[in-house]
Amino acid sequence: MEIKRVGSQSSGKGPADWFTGTVRVDPPFNAPAPARVVGASVTFEPGARTAWHTHPLGQTLIVTAGCGRAQRWGGPIEEIRPGDVVWIPPGEKHWHSAAPTTAMTHFAIQEQLDGKAVDWMEKVTDEQYQGELTVVRGFGSAPVAKQIDSRARAAQNSRLASTQDSSRFLVRVQTSANRERLYSWLTHF
Repeated sequence: MEIKRVGSQSSGKGPADWFTGTVRVDPPFNAPAPARVVGASVTFEPGARTAWHTHPLGQTLIVTAGCGRAQRWGGPIEEIRPGDVVWIPPGEKHWHSAAPTTAMTHFAIQEQLDGKAVDWMEKVTDEQYQGELTVVRGFGSAPVAKQIDSRARAAQNSRLASTQDSSRFLVRVQTSANRERLYSWLTHF
């Protein structure tokens, strides 16, 4: 067993070839062979983002703080928040970032294939980054905003305006409770 103590490794700046804006990479971890897992805690300042990239064996992001964005090639820009777990399948071209006005931190975990965990590509343009945002429960799921709107319309049509407020509250509480459970579980280790 090997324990790397907090403060025993230095934080690093995200390389300009791979990131736009200010990005801090806190001590990356690499499991020794024959294991293939690598990862790091990555903090994006507001507006900072990765370049487009892929992972040969996929990637898991666990958002721990702030508010961010993620987009797969050809898909919508989706909001990500603390407690969200994002799975990016092997070979899927994507990017992730902080929101324009809010920093975001996530754990990034991926496996290496033949010693390589990521293939970096072109930078995400300002136009791509500032595209239309879709608020969703999870990467690739149905938009929460759309679900709330349909509930609000139903409530309004039946003249039950309080249902609209209740629906918004219940969605937020359910999401917050799940995030809190995951965050509690992550910080336990």
